[in-house]
Amino acid sequence: MKRITYCLMFTLLATSAGLLAQTSTSNFASSSSSAQATAPPLSKAPTDSSPAPFSRLALSGGIGANGINFQVAVEANRYINIRGVGNYFSYTLNNVKSNGVSATGTLSMATGGVSVDLYPFPNHGWRLSPGALFYNQNGASLTGTITGGNSFTMNSDKYYSDPESPVTMAAGVVLNKTNPAFTMTTGWGNLISRKGGHFSVPFEIGAAFVGSPTVNINYTGGEVCNEALTSCQTAATDTALATDTAAQVAKYNSDLNVLKVYPIFSIGIGYNFNIR
Repeated sequence: MKRITYCLMFTLLATSAGLLAQTSTSNFASSSSSAQATAPPLSKAPTDSSPAPFSRLALSGGIGANGINFQVAVEANRYINIRGVGNYFSYTLNNVKSNGVSATGTLSMATGGVSVDLYPFPNHGWRLSPGALFYNQNGASLTGTITGGNSFTMNSDKYYSDPESPVTMAAGVVLNKTNPAFTMTTGWGNLISRKGGHFSVPFEIGAAFVGSPTVNINYTGGEVCNEALTSCQTAATDTALATDTAAQVAKYNSDLNVLKVYPIFSIGIGYNFNIR
């Protein structure tokens, strides 16, 4: 009888232990499943670091067809930058002597405008940029003296500078007939990268539609004479010289008409930073 009792007790204890183990395992598995179900998914680092509108400013300096190039830009949205552009260059040659003429000439480049940079693919640097040139002082000027006794030609007619009162003159060409002037450029290199980073190497090429160049020639002193130097008149009031000079200026304007579309080219280094 005792053996039967012991066997029954052992069986009950073993069964109870097994049930307890199964319950604990089930509760542990249930807790693990619940934890996995409620845990937040792992997030990936964002691949697009486009700045917020008007939050970053870029500055750039470089060189180009119009001299030293300066640029400043701010992003309007993911696809658009608004950019200001300025250029400056000046060079002077003094006392250049050739064929009896002594002259001093200056080449001046000074422009300022604004462009809207359109980026169809924001994470890439290619863009199209319509804009306007509001300030344009591109041109050249010259002052000179025709040595007395030497000749000069206007519209195929020859004139002689008075030895006692040499002819002096001022001439120039300006490239700003259309003001403001429409500009269109394309380029590569976003001054405000949509993928992060502070530095850029902007490249730009295009044209400004400035209108036909204007040439001017004026006589500021002296007298012109016949070939024998026996009859002279004030250069500024000589009607024949004035007529020939106007015809010569018209030819110069026609020759320079190609520059009514003025080239734009620049390359530089830019840096952008937070402004808010």
